[in-house]
Formats: sequence, structure tokens, C-alpha cells
Amino acid sequence: MRVLAIDTALEACAAAVLDTEHGKMASESLPMLRGHAEALMPLIARVMAHADMPFSALDRIAVTTGPGSFTGLRVGISAARGIALAAAKPAIGRTTLAAYAAPYLAHDDKTGVVVAIDARHQHVYLQIFGPGGRTLVAPRIASVSDAVRAAATGPVRIVGTGANMLAAAWPAREIPPALVDDKRAPDIVWVGRLAAAADETIESPKPLYLRAPDAQPQDAARLPRR
Repeated sequence: MRVLAIDTALEACAAAVLDTEHGKMASESLPMLRGHAEALMPLIARVMAHADMPFSALDRIAVTTGPGSFTGLRVGISAARGIALAAAKPAIGRTTLAAYAAPYLAHDDKTGVVVAIDARHQHVYLQIFGPGGRTLVAPRIASVSDAVRAAATGPVRIVGTGANMLAAAWPAREIPPALVDDKRAPDIVWVGRLAAAADETIESPKPLYLRAPDAQPQDAARLPRR
């Protein structure tokens, strides 16, 4: 299966072409906080050219659905859905949380993985995976203190942009994390691998926000409709 994977959810603009039989064909990831909208389509064009493949030869389009930046998520999901529509291929969404956890669980599925993404204001987007990759704590937004209480129940690895926040608040009496990795974005190849293994009948990708945007419309300042 050939998959084009896209990620613009956090601090990278990334794309990869993955062939599940022959491995990664092409990949590029640009660290960035802003500017995903301008960078994404040229990046995809370069990756597809490097893979020497037309869009029609793909089997699936994969994209991270969040949580993450509101603007970044819209950019990636819109691109994935547009390419899928034009190429008549299914678009498959995978959460940023699952994409972060996947390589660690593939390496060792006996030790839990805590994924923590910085949600600002001493909060994180959180998901906790137990042995075998089963979800122990479903995706949610939580304060750092609540996240640590939920996670500090045994040997775990902490990954994501909020990993150091949890590690700094870890109780001294508890077993320390086996690993703390604050990588700024998930591995784009694993986005593709997760999508390749997904059920094709799942619905079209939608953003997983987990909270309302910080910017809210000022209702009092709106002009009345005529």
C-alpha cells in the first residue's frame, strides 16, 4: 500500500510517501511554528517528485487530526481532503497523540506511554496508553498536576511537547519516567503507517481540538443584520 502522509498539527510541516511493502520512499520535515499554509503544498510536490509517483498511484492520504494548532490542523486536513478528492482516494485521519505513541509502542508495548502536548497555561493535551497499546486515559485536556496524577502509576515513557512539563512536576516518591522525549512533532512515517493499518471505512478526517479556541468573537461589537 502506498500512502502520502501529511502533518501540520504542531511545530513541523511534514510529508512522506510510504510503501508498506518497500518502506519509506520519500520524506521531508521542516521545523516551524507558523507558515504551514505557505510551505505545505510545495513540500508535498517535492516529496511526490522524489518518490517519482503521480497522486493517482497512491492508495491513501493520511493526515494528523490533532490536537494541535487550530490553524495548522485546518491546513493539513484541508490539503489531505482536497488531494484525496482529486485523486479519488480515501483520506484517513490519525490523532497526533496516537502518532506520537506509535513508535514507542512498536518498540516496547509492555511499558506505558504518556503523550502530553503543551496546551499552554499549564495544561496539556493528554492520552495515556497502557500495555499492548490499549487506552487507559482517553484524549483530553488536563492541568499538568492532574496529568501527573493520572500518569504516575507505574513505569511509563512520556513523549510530546509537554513531556518536560510533566517530568518537572513528577512526584519524588513515584517511579521516575523511563524516558522523557519532548520532540516537537510526531514521526511523519508513523502517521503513514497508522493510516495504512486503519479501517478504510472510517469517516473523513476532522479536527480533534479538545478545547474551544482562545480567540472568541465579540458578540457585542457585531453589527445587526439587515
